[in-house]
This record gives sequence, structure tokens and C-alpha cells, in this order.
Amino acid sequence: MLARHLSRRWYSTAIEQKRIQALSGGGKARLDMQHRKCKFSARERLSILLDDGSFREYDTFVEHNCHDFDMETKRYPGDGVVTGHGKIHGRPVFVYSQDFTVLGGSLSKTNAAKIVKIMQKAMAVKAPVIGLNDSGGARIQEGVDSLAGYADIFQHNVMASGVIPQLSMIMGPCAGGAVYSPALTDFTLMVRDTSYMFVTGPDVVKQVTNEDVTQEDLGGAHTHTTMSGVAHRAYDNDMEALAGLRELLSYLPLHNQDPVPVLPCDDPIDREDIVLDTMVPKDPSVAYDMKEVIDRIVDRHSFYELAPTYAPNILIGFGRLGGRSVGIVGNQPLVSSGALDIQASVKAARFIRFCDAFGIPLVSLVDVPGFMPGTTQEHGGIIRHGAKLLYAYAEATVPKLTVITRKAYGGAYIVMSSKHLRGDFNVAWPSAEIAVMGSAGAAEIIFRNHPDKNKMEEEYRTKFATPLVAASRGYLDEIVEPRMTRRLLIEQLDLLKTKSLTNPWKKHGSIPL
Repeated sequence: MLARHLSRRWYSTAIEQKRIQALSGGGKARLDMQHRKCKFSARERLSILLDDGSFREYDTFVEHNCHDFDMETKRYPGDGVVTGHGKIHGRPVFVYSQDFTVLGGSLSKTNAAKIVKIMQKAMAVKAPVIGLNDSGGARIQEGVDSLAGYADIFQHNVMASGVIPQLSMIMGPCAGGAVYSPALTDFTLMVRDTSYMFVTGPDVVKQVTNEDVTQEDLGGAHTHTTMSGVAHRAYDNDMEALAGLRELLSYLPLHNQDPVPVLPCDDPIDREDIVLDTMVPKDPSVAYDMKEVIDRIVDRHSFYELAPTYAPNILIGFGRLGGRSVGIVGNQPLVSSGALDIQASVKAARFIRFCDAFGIPLVSLVDVPGFMPGTTQEHGGIIRHGAKLLYAYAEATVPKLTVITRKAYGGAYIVMSSKHLRGDFNVAWPSAEIAVMGSAGAAEIIFRNHPDKNKMEEEYRTKFATPLVAASRGYLDEIVEPRMTRRLLIEQLDLLKTKSLTNPWKKHGSIPL
């Protein structure tokens, strides 16, 4: 009996020692270095992200199986990634948090297996996956085994796409193969000054192209949220980033068959905002802020904008109407008059397809003079990229509600969720102008030889550029007073919550990628 008791005690002590080692990551010195960089540890991040006391860890004691290059002496319980499940706002999520203090957070075969395990569990129970990325990339000592690990993760990213939400937070370096899993997920967030994403780092760039570039300029948060569009938002520090991630998740269903979240709403459904009646300037050449229009229509303080500094001529993000989550797309007259260009088209198309995959209704606010002209756009493939936006709206089967606030010209009128693309509720404000092109351009073509072009331009505007023509043909369901917009949208969302529309069976479509 005594021997058995001592044996149990020895095992218990050994387990506890391993657990303590796992909790310490790469050791106190490396943790202190992480803190000096104003970064939290992998476990601290999870404690901030998840509801208090909800985290349950998997594979705490897993170690790598590499026996080469002195790796026998570099064994750490957990092998550089903390995985498990927890809750956010009381709802289940699966998480992994890479630990940069352990071998630079590099990916090994066992490390990848831990991530794949929680992805498989997430798919089995239909819950979101969140990755907190802080990794130098593949573990070079493991060679092809590390690459195989990445491939396994990528395959599961693709299988989970459109089934469960996948969110990525970049919280440190993310290099090489490490960048492709975030690229395959639905939304990618970054931390300013401490997070980076690049396929090859500055040293390799210098060797290959002879360019001198810093990590920040090559792949920092500013680069990816303003120039590449790889990331959807950036935050000033780890704490703000994790709070932002919690907020984003609150708009999303748990999976593609889960109803969209409906939160308690203290903003009156029938609230009328008279400021909207004068929001659109009488002069069609004067800009106004579509973001303010959105803020005045949705539930107060509920608009969560995505990619605010990338392709700012179009706005995308989530909001709530009567407490119900909706996806919002709006042209921004303050930037390029709200015209659609390559970047704006791709930005909106991807967002629309996400909303459609997860049953989130779409609200489109339209003030678009057309597609951006010029050789840069044509040579860059505006036809193909613009077709992505057209495809996304036409393919979507979720409730689609569209409000034309002012201009809706040419092909851009069609593309921006028009009635012709199976729109469910299409209305216009009295200030709307719906036509093939602006009155000035039309008059220049039609009345080229007329002695009084100004008079004919006004006549064209009166006859063709008002919403009455479209309404008389049934292309608009109503012409509404702007102040009534919120109430009408909420009414329609309530009516359309039982909408049932399916596309013809197909393996998949051929979107013009």
C-alpha cells in the first residue's frame, strides 16, 4: 500500500512539474522579453479573449518528435501553441494561441496536429475557430514535416470555409507558410507596430530584389489595412485587439445553419431621424458622408466597420437593426464620389459572399456614379473584378434590402443589389437619380448639336434621372422619406426572416477570380 501511495505521489508530482513548465512557455526570460515588446503571452491573450474561467485546454503535454539538430534538448510541453475551447459572450468557440517564447512559435508536425484537432472538433460541434497568430513560420529543423503540417491546416481551413466562422488575429510576426492560413480565414485583424505578415522577410527581399525595406513597411498593419487589403482592421495594442475580436464575433452566427444573433435593443424600432431628410445635398456634385447615414439608420453605436482604410470609396461592415445582425455595404461619396474601382469591387464582393454563406441579411446604401474610368482600371482588369461584385450580389440568397440615396448610374446601378438581381426590398429617396449616366454626360451625347444644351440637360434630368421612372416600371418597391428608412428596413427584415430561396444545384459556380 505504501509503495502504491508513493508511486501515485511521484506521478502526481511529475505531472504537476510538467504542467508548470507548460504554463511558463519558453521560460521567464522569454516571457519578460515578450512583455517588454508590449505583447501578452499566449495564455494571457486567451484569458483576455475568453469569458472568465471558460477555457479548457487540450494537449497540454504534447512535445515535438524531432530528433535532429539538437532538438532533443529543446522540448517544451505544448510545443509552442496553446489549444482548446472556451466561450465568448457565453457562446462556444475553439481557439489556438501561438507561443512565440517557444522556438519562435514555429510550426512543427505535432504543433500543427494540435491546431488541426481543434479545427476538427469545431466542425463536429459547429462552432467558430479563432487563431491568435505569433509565429516565425515553419520549423526549419523538421523540414518537410513542418510543410505537411501547414498543408493539413490549410486543407481544414478550406473545408471549414462557409461552414463555421474562422477569425485570425495577427499578434506578432507571421511569415512564410504561416500567412496562408489567415488568408484563407474570413477576417484578419492586426496589432499596430507589433504584428507583421509577409511571405518572405526583409532579408530575403534584400537578397533577391536588392530592396531595403523594414518589417513594418513590408508587412505591417498599416501596409495590410491600407494597401494590400489582406487585413480588415488594426488596433493599437493586444488588449484593444482582443476586445475588438470579441465585438466582431458578437455579430456572427456560430455556423451556417445557426440563426443570426439578435440582441436586446433599446433603440426604438420606429425612431425617425429628420436629419436624414436633408443629408443629401441638393447639388449633385457635393459630397456627404455615407457613414453618417449608416450610423443614423442602424441601432445606435452598432456599426462595426471592416477595412475602413482600404478602398474607402466603399463601406462594409456589420450593424444591427432592431437588435438583428446585418451586413452593410455602402458607396462613400466622400472618396472618388463613391465610384466602384478594382479594390472596392473585390472588397465588397468577398464581404457579401461571407454574409450569404452565413445567412446574414444584406443592406446596401447606394450612391454610385459608375465604375472608375481610365487605363489603370481597364488594364488592371476592372471588367473581371467588377464582375466579382456582380456575381456576389446575384448569387446571394439571403434577404437583400437596397436604398438608393442619390446617384445610381449605368452598370453600377445594376451591380449594387438592384431589383434585377433578385433584390427583396428596393427603395429610393426622393433625391435619387437612376439613369444610364449623369444628365450632363447624357445631354452631351444626345443633344450634341442642340443650341441650348443646359435646357436639354435639365429636361433629361426631369424625365429620366428621377426615381419615378424606375418606380413606374416596378424596379423600385417604393420612394420613401429618408427619415422612415430605419423603420421600413426593420419591418422588411422581420418579414423576410422566413425567406426561402435556393440556387440551382451545382458543385460550385465559376466566379471570375
